[in-house]
Amino acid sequence: MERWDLPDSSLAVRERPAVGDPAGLVVLVHGLGGSALNWVDLMQRLPADYALLAPDLPGFGASPPPRDGDHSPTGHARRVVHLVRAWRDRHGSEAPVHLFGNSLGGAIALEAARDARVSSLTLISPALPTLSLGRGNAHLPVVAIPGVGESLVRRYSTVSAQARVDATLQACFVDPSRVRPELRAELIAEVQMRDRLPYATPSFLASLRGLLASFARVGRRNPWSAARLLGCPALVIYGSDDILVHPRNARRAARAFPDATVVVLPDCGHAAQMEHPDAVAGLWVSGFATRTSPAGA
Repeated sequence: MERWDLPDSSLAVRERPAVGDPAGLVVLVHGLGGSALNWVDLMQRLPADYALLAPDLPGFGASPPPRDGDHSPTGHARRVVHLVRAWRDRHGSEAPVHLFGNSLGGAIALEAARDARVSSLTLISPALPTLSLGRGNAHLPVVAIPGVGESLVRRYSTVSAQARVDATLQACFVDPSRVRPELRAELIAEVQMRDRLPYATPSFLASLRGLLASFARVGRRNPWSAARLLGCPALVIYGSDDILVHPRNARRAARAFPDATVVVLPDCGHAAQMEHPDAVAGLWVSGFATRTSPAGA
């Protein structure tokens, strides 16, 4: 991974350069508690003539917290826009930009799409406002309570890294055995690394609180209003067995986005790009790839 210094943050970024002149730039934004590791399998399947950037958001993975302390979706989206601009400046390229976002990353990518001159937006189980809580996310409002969240996360951190990763995979996958053993080992190593960082818990909780606060926005600042005003085509993917973002939200997404392909993948949980990377890559290539090119790096 490479470190990118941006105006208000320093991001660890997993990059795959394009083969030849880039047909476009794809930026992949992970969800709450995730990192760029959430995208490695999909990155291997996207066309080789696209440049790929998968950042660790500030406070996650190997990225330190943002210098301005803003962990809201708006703050994270601002850094995604800064990353796009930095890539354009570095490569002198005006290639089309395509954003991906999973869960919290979906909310971030939706906000970033307004300022990054985006050609397409792909959202995977996006964390957008809903009144329904499922068995997988009912605890999050409690975790967001100041003081309570710190205590709960501190207690949870005493559980082994292996057990915490396995619990996360159990919540996000229909079948956790679909995760490659090598990737599972990398995820465990990352959790062990983050256990030594003093900002890991504050950044997680601040991002959670920022996300929930965004759900209460009204008028044009509401995320669903942003969806209705989106000026590029969108691919919105839900998992039929997602216990964190209910697939019934697909109906609302189909009504809200003005130009969208909305798909509910069968036998799929919260992270389709990890559980069914071939299907996600196929949907994106058929919808948005601007020219035929071989898959993979």
